Amino acid sequence: MTEAFLLTRGWRDSRRGLELEYWWATDNGPIHTRHTAQEAVFFILASKLKDAQQLLAPMRGWRSRLLELSTRDGKTVAALYFSRVALAREAEKRLTSHAIACWEADIRPAERFLMERFITAAADLESPKQSADSWLDPALKPSNYRPSLKLASVDIETTMDAQRLYSIGVFSASTRVVYMVSELDVERQLDEGTRLVFCPSEKDCLLKFLQWLESENPDALIGWNLVQFDLWVLQQLADRLQVKLTLGRGGRTPHWREEKGEGGRRFVSVPGRVMLDGIELLKAANYQFESFALDQVASELLGEGKLLHGAGRGEDITRLFSSNKPQLARYNLKDCELVWNIFERERLLAFAVERSQLTGLLLDRIGGSVAAFEYGYLPRLHRAGFIAPNLGELKTDIISPGGYVMDSDPGIYHHVLVLDFKSLYPSIIRTFCIDPCAFWKARLGLVATAQCVPGFNGAEFDRDSAILPDMIENLWQAREQAKAQANVPLSYAIKIIMNSFYGVLGSPGCRFFDPRIASSITLRGHEIIQSSKRWIEQQGQKVIYGDTDSVFVWLSNESENLSNERAREIGVELAQGLNLWWREKLSRELKIDCALEIEFETHYRKFLMPTVRGSDEGSKKRYAGLATKGDSETLVFKGLESVRTDWTLLAREFQTELYRRVFLDLDYRDYVLAGVNQLMQGRADDKLIYRKRLRRRLDDYEKNIPPHVQAARKQRDWGEGVLRRGDWVSYVITINGAEPAAARRSPIDYEHYREKQLAPVADGILYFLGDSLAAITDQQISLF
Repeated sequence: MTEAFLLTRGWRDSRRGLELEYWWATDNGPIHTRHTAQEAVFFILASKLKDAQQLLAPMRGWRSRLLELSTRDGKTVAALYFSRVALAREAEKRLTSHAIACWEADIRPAERFLMERFITAAADLESPKQSADSWLDPALKPSNYRPSLKLASVDIETTMDAQRLYSIGVFSASTRVVYMVSELDVERQLDEGTRLVFCPSEKDCLLKFLQWLESENPDALIGWNLVQFDLWVLQQLADRLQVKLTLGRGGRTPHWREEKGEGGRRFVSVPGRVMLDGIELLKAANYQFESFALDQVASELLGEGKLLHGAGRGEDITRLFSSNKPQLARYNLKDCELVWNIFERERLLAFAVERSQLTGLLLDRIGGSVAAFEYGYLPRLHRAGFIAPNLGELKTDIISPGGYVMDSDPGIYHHVLVLDFKSLYPSIIRTFCIDPCAFWKARLGLVATAQCVPGFNGAEFDRDSAILPDMIENLWQAREQAKAQANVPLSYAIKIIMNSFYGVLGSPGCRFFDPRIASSITLRGHEIIQSSKRWIEQQGQKVIYGDTDSVFVWLSNESENLSNERAREIGVELAQGLNLWWREKLSRELKIDCALEIEFETHYRKFLMPTVRGSDEGSKKRYAGLATKGDSETLVFKGLESVRTDWTLLAREFQTELYRRVFLDLDYRDYVLAGVNQLMQGRADDKLIYRKRLRRRLDDYEKNIPPHVQAARKQRDWGEGVLRRGDWVSYVITINGAEPAAARRSPIDYEHYREKQLAPVADGILYFLGDSLAAITDQQISLF
């Protein structure tokens, strides 16, 4: 028995039939397994089997079988098995053209093979070995094995248009090397432990890198924008040079898929090797940065950055390539090292491994909420007697509402508590047995009404056959373990996975979409928040806001001199009382165990709930406060300008300090005056830059051209560089409109920044003090 962890999976139609292939990482190196004589399968109605047999009679290499499975409408089905995927696709095409529905035809055979064996990523392999690293038809069982993967960090340097390769850098536990295009063909030591290999051509540089890759044989390549830039440039280079880009094991080449349109994302599959991008993993783990540029992220996480900085870095790279190749090699290798250190410090590989084991998604798969749901759900659904519906099959006019957001009471408050329901939607699914299979069984009358838990919009759920609650329970335990280990990224990832179960049920992009099921989650959430509000106010407190899974409680009957410690004690008491109330209520009314759990999350000694700009109405999802923890206090902003990257640094810094002064009862008027004066006198010009991403091509904007597009067009027209869809535009507002920040030609419009940046930020809190930025500045003017 050999413990293994899945790296890649695939299939191919051979002359002998469908063959599945997998690459695994083990303690003794990679293993390639092949599974022969496999079949592709999909389902049709049993009542249509004779018609299907007639239509497919001319075809060879398929069989049928009646099953004790049914559709969600309770109609029995038959399975059609095919010796090749191409044959299955042709059969599906014939059948659907004759109005015979086919179910689960889109499930890839390599995934179905593993999911039906409940293997997500780790497995125990048992087989007589065909060779040391290639096994034929091994037996597989689920495992809890965690691999020690062999990594290598890769980065390339090119001309600014990426049409010419300069160098390829590699950094791993055993290698530090740069392959550099040069007229020479020599190797030298760059620094201690670092080699610089000169290559007489781009082709030679690429081939030497591929030789190293085959020799060192890492399980994964890591990098920064690895797929979208580095590997894609190497692929274009290989195509131009007519060289096979053998990034995969066994001399295999990558398979690329690209979204349509300019700026569409690229996806790559490399047999036997994983391609891990640091940007994508950090985003998946909920890291937030002003910019995900390597220099920015490395500076924040590691306290060090790239060896070259600034907007002219592209020109500097070309200059070094011409005049100082060793220094360019150091720059190239430093980028590799920064990525390596970020992965190591933030445990990104461990994060990817755990996520893969939990979901069945491959290590380098980004996103994939629907795929993760289906991977875990389908095999359990089959064992419950149902097949999965097709995408878009359900037609309904029912609309599932979103989360409940309570109207807020705007103002500045003393002592506000936040009580938060822990993973509310997953706990609702667990508590109320919400699940597609349980819904189908209840709707088909396969269980007694007394055995069902009521939902909304006519839905009921069989409490004994629900699949989702058990899946969530497993994830819940994994999250508790991650939290106990202080693994914040993994804990967050599991939370996202659990919450996505609601999202996929309410998304038309999921085959299990049904608004009756989704609304039984969201409307139950509405009921829970509203009922909790009533209970809290019966205890003599005041709820001033609620948002999906949280309630904000103002200790209205308490003195302003209430201690922070006592306020937190009240928060704990309210949470305990509310949890007890819900347990007793659900046991009494529905005879179900309560998985709802409310926690006392935060105490704000001072708290601001602002108004909607330009009205007296309270805002939603926007607030600020002075949160206490022990003897310390922290200024917290949610949804306001100081945490929004589409506002200038001027506004964000101004808001942070102004709110601090107000919350601490310090003088703020002199600070406001100083901030306005600094702006108007030109002493804050470096803080006036707006940043916004281009969502479309520049020429696709035709009406109501936004400022960032105006600036990007000027940058192009002035010969300062062309920005494409997906790029960030940095611009300032001048007396002649928006202009690129790095190529501004006109004077800055300071009045714009006072009216559109400082005034909204200031008035958001000064309104409650009977003051405003205009009143303060007008008073200063009147003194002269």
